[in-house]
Amino acid sequence: MRNMLKTLKTEEVLQALNRHPARKYAAMYSSWYGGIVTDPNLMMIPIDDHGFHRGDAVFEAAKAVNGKIYALDRHLDRMHVSASKIGLKMPGDLREIAIETTKAAGLKDCILRYYVSRGPGGFTTNPYETQGSQTYLVITPLTPPAPAKYENGVSAKTSAIKIKEGFFSTVKSCNYLPNVLMKKEAIDAGVDFTVSVDDEGVIAEGSTENFAIISKDGRFVVPSFERTLRGITLIRMMELALEKPELRKLVTAVEHGAIRQKDVLEAREAMFLGTTLDCIPCTSFDGKPIGSGKRGQIAAAFQKALLEDIESGPLSISI
Repeated sequence: MRNMLKTLKTEEVLQALNRHPARKYAAMYSSWYGGIVTDPNLMMIPIDDHGFHRGDAVFEAAKAVNGKIYALDRHLDRMHVSASKIGLKMPGDLREIAIETTKAAGLKDCILRYYVSRGPGGFTTNPYETQGSQTYLVITPLTPPAPAKYENGVSAKTSAIKIKEGFFSTVKSCNYLPNVLMKKEAIDAGVDFTVSVDDEGVIAEGSTENFAIISKDGRFVVPSFERTLRGITLIRMMELALEKPELRKLVTAVEHGAIRQKDVLEAREAMFLGTTLDCIPCTSFDGKPIGSGKRGQIAAAFQKALLEDIESGPLSISI
């Protein structure tokens, strides 16, 4: 005879919540709860939240370094753009929520993981059946790549996962299955990153980071934002490359362009840019070295400029 499944009592469920004490989540704000919790076992969302079972939500990930949140307003602006494209209502106090939840977390170096969902209230694809949009913010420790990755560079390969098309490539939604499969693809292949391409072989982006090259003649070339997400770190790096005299000496131009595998392999340098990793050199692509096969002068200068901007630039907010 089959064992009958047990119907749990409330007390038994609450006891079961304490099975994962190793979770390193420092704080969570939940509009559904109406405040902040610091017990990782209580950091949950309703199962009928459309952000969970349909991916009907938008998200952002900002970071704090040495007690300063970097580029928070730009991340929130991009979140508003993503939400407006899918008709999702946004709360007006996201900035205050970010600052207060980060304070409650007590971490000087952390990631702010923001989600605004369509909300709970049913299991169909109908966005109008919910009880209203909800906001969740989880604070987790910042875990950047190992220092050796910045010294030696990372490896990448062309992804077999189809590029996101048009509208969907410009909305930072929680429908991230292609990105998940790209990360799985990289791990299975034994490389650090994979990079998506379109049907014509034009490079787009990594699973959660932008890709760019330095051409032989010193141009900082990035893929068009018509097919890729407008990366906060990438855009800031494009600005700094034009603003800082020491970078203008190294870079002849900053431009969007169609990058193909041939361009990458002929480039002086290549790099990934993103919130967690800043600017990390890519020294091999599809099994072949890029440039000298080592971190180049410009990638090193870009990383230095970003670190200085995070520490004392105009986009940092002290908490």
